[in-house]
Amino acid sequence: MKKEDQFYLYLILLHVVIGALGFFLPFTTKIFGYSIFIFGVYYIIKTQNRNNEALVVAAYVVGSEVFLRMTGGNPLYEISKYGVMVFILLGMYYSGFSKGAVPYWIFLLLLVPSVVISTFALNFDTDIRKAIAFNISGPVCLGLASLYTFRRKISLTEMNQILFSMGLPILSCMVYLTLYTPNVRDVVTSTQSNFATSGGYGPNQVATVLGLGMFIFFSRVILDSRTKFQIAINLIIALNITYRGMLTFSRGGMITGFLMIVLLLVFLYFKSNFGGRVKLNYIIVLLVLAIFATWTYTSFQTRGLIDKRYANQDAAGRVKESQFTGREDVAKDEINTFLKNPIFGVGVGKGAEIREDETGIKVLSHDEITRMLAEHGFLGILALLILFFTPLVLYLENKFNMFLLCFVAFWFLTINHAAMRTAAPAFVYSLSLLNIQLGAPKKKKEV
Repeated sequence: MKKEDQFYLYLILLHVVIGALGFFLPFTTKIFGYSIFIFGVYYIIKTQNRNNEALVVAAYVVGSEVFLRMTGGNPLYEISKYGVMVFILLGMYYSGFSKGAVPYWIFLLLLVPSVVISTFALNFDTDIRKAIAFNISGPVCLGLASLYTFRRKISLTEMNQILFSMGLPILSCMVYLTLYTPNVRDVVTSTQSNFATSGGYGPNQVATVLGLGMFIFFSRVILDSRTKFQIAINLIIALNITYRGMLTFSRGGMITGFLMIVLLLVFLYFKSNFGGRVKLNYIIVLLVLAIFATWTYTSFQTRGLIDKRYANQDAAGRVKESQFTGREDVAKDEINTFLKNPIFGVGVGKGAEIREDETGIKVLSHDEITRMLAEHGFLGILALLILFFTPLVLYLENKFNMFLLCFVAFWFLTINHAAMRTAAPAFVYSLSLLNIQLGAPKKKKEV
């Protein structure tokens, strides 16, 4: 076996062991969680961020977030978002930030009025600090990371390293889920999102990170597998992550991951020459057959319930009235709240209190877009327009960024069904702003 294959295999096996230890010795996840942040800071300081190590470490934090949440390994529930911000700030200290990132300074400023409003609009018995932090940490994480990544030159090799760093702890999560639910047929009895196959944690967040992991390892099969051994390893991991993701019975994350793969393949197909397209044809056929086989096996293990889930049917085969499990009602309420408070909104975190007062049930928003409308008003619309159009303008400048549309799609689709509960949509969005170069770009400070 070649040395590069040995090193690759050791990294994979290490994270298989981390996932297994998380199940058999739960206290090890706390050691793992604390170690990420301690060694992350040390690593960036030691290297002085010469090769964008801040992004590599931040990516690892993002990939490990759901695994650490489900196993109780995170020091604080929201620490991954704060960790990303700390690492990015360290990266800025050594490498600066872009002077041209004006849109994201404006984006951050647009968030301020609603934060101010919430300080006196929230109920008296509400923990104001927690309510604001829970809802605003995601957008702030996105804005801060974007200040660092905006038009920053980075090689394709470095980009693949960042994605690999994000994918490794997702592999650990997949191993943990496999051990947590070894007998799928015993726990899958309906077409509802399944907590038993999601490590006892929220299926929506688990499927989101597994869908991202599916994309990462499939992209490695196509772009960054240097030997046949690595192709085989990456394909096996991708298919296992796909299988575990489908078993959560949460569709949003898996559909998003699949769409990202399609966007990547379409991009590569149109950018390739004749010889490249021939190779891609073989790869596409291989991936289609592999995914079809995985779907067939999942259908067999779930007695056909997975087919009914994606067809929006219940276990008896009846079509469900709602395709979004009631989330559309929350979205409608937030749109109505926006129409009543169109300028500055009702304040960060106030939307959930209004719903509780009106319905008697406290339901958090799953849609970041309608939440921004309700809680930030017209300023929220401006903020969303900045986020949507800025990367598209960058795409016109550098059409070689094969990941840009994939990352924007992940951000947009994820915030529509899982809001910004995790750091993943914020950080992945910021990666779309990178200026990917074929060769190794010259290292220089942006400021």
